[in-house]
Amino acid sequence: MTEADASFASMRVSADTLAALARMGIDTPTPIQAEALPALLDGRDLIGQARTGSGKTLAFGIPAIELVETRQRHVQVLVLTPTRELAVQVGGVLEELGAAKGIKVGLLFGGRAPGPQREMLKRGAQIIVGTPGRVLDFLQQGALWLDKIRLLVLDEADEMLDFGFAPDVERIMSRATPDRQTVLFSATVPDWVRKTADRHLDRPITVTVDPNPEDAAPIEHIAYDVADGNKIEALKDLLDHRGDGSVIVFGRTKHGVRKLARKLAGDGYPVADLQGNLSQNARDRVMADFRSGDVPILLATNVAARGLDVTHVAQVINVELPESSQLLTHRIGRTGRMGRQGQAITLLGPDDGKKWRQLERSLGRRVPRAPWRGAIAALDSEAEEPSTLVARPRPPAPASTSEGTVSGRPRRSRRGGRDRLSAPVGQPHRVQCSACGQTAEVPFEPDPTRPVYCADCYRQKHARRSGGTRRPVTRPDYGQAAGFVERDQ
Repeated sequence: MTEADASFASMRVSADTLAALARMGIDTPTPIQAEALPALLDGRDLIGQARTGSGKTLAFGIPAIELVETRQRHVQVLVLTPTRELAVQVGGVLEELGAAKGIKVGLLFGGRAPGPQREMLKRGAQIIVGTPGRVLDFLQQGALWLDKIRLLVLDEADEMLDFGFAPDVERIMSRATPDRQTVLFSATVPDWVRKTADRHLDRPITVTVDPNPEDAAPIEHIAYDVADGNKIEALKDLLDHRGDGSVIVFGRTKHGVRKLARKLAGDGYPVADLQGNLSQNARDRVMADFRSGDVPILLATNVAARGLDVTHVAQVINVELPESSQLLTHRIGRTGRMGRQGQAITLLGPDDGKKWRQLERSLGRRVPRAPWRGAIAALDSEAEEPSTLVARPRPPAPASTSEGTVSGRPRRSRRGGRDRLSAPVGQPHRVQCSACGQTAEVPFEPDPTRPVYCADCYRQKHARRSGGTRRPVTRPDYGQAAGFVERDQ
């Protein structure tokens, strides 16, 4: 059976699971699912490599649901993930997939009181999704047993078997019955993963789809040299020109991300931060707000680099470099999900040259690199003619009043069911559209050496250039005919 002919029904998937997939709006297997599911449903051990956003969760989730004996209340499937957020995400997919069969899915991770998790295990959960530290704690306390486990999955296996997690993962795997099916899934499979797999997997099948994750994804990745080292101003420039999609900004340390989030929030940007010092409840709230679109800009450490599936992320910005090329691949994989267009931008300061060269060598390819000339050039770098993107006016800096409250923030308006920022309008100037000749008003003093367009001509011009696949930056509500000035790249 060819990949093009593959269907879930042709893979001996039960009627209940097929119905659950239909309710989830899923009718056709992705390439990694089409390649991996037959072997997994046959009970084979497997190493699966595919880019992020390619459907790996269902590739191991469907076999997990299929093999669970619903009459037995002990743990039959264990899925290990490197982060709490990924555990919650995977657990949600498995719950939805197994709801019709009455399969109980439990979560085990730190940041939450252990008591309720212990009670969940006593009541009987057939599938456990958790992080290594908390899972190992319950194993050592005798609250969790893996002697009857049928399937063990390591999601994001390259990080699970890296130096930070490897000892805990090894201990957990040694406590699981050897008569089990073991599956490793990841976007990258470095040598140390294969060496560990040799010790714990029985004659595994290797399935590789899109072996160069970044190249296969529809992601434009460009590095920019910020000559003066002022990455924060470059970042603000990018955020001022962001479109309707969400943005993830990656930093390196918890303290640095928290500090940057406070600064941007103080300047009026709609941001939230996700980093390890937050309580689990706070992390859950941040992810809920980001998934819903209520917070369009997420500042994060590498805790957000792994496996998080938020389809509306249009752009990833690296303000600080990651420690490895694998992390760089995972970071930029947060955009371009499930075939959608995405953009990744890495900002390089004067001191980043050596580290960036090391990352490129590990990647095995060169990333396009250019001097930083502003967001207009960066966001429209592939255009064949000068950019017509219009800037989203920068939020005014807040000012403290005598009552201690903050004033001067952009006002919010309701559009499309979510909060959006709008900004005060400047003094209007009357201009003549360079395309149709009609009169329009713009909230800035135009440069007479550059073309300027009315709103209709701007939209038509941009749609022709982008093929209708890229939405222009949200503009302020001017209240009258609006013009857009064309700028040099």
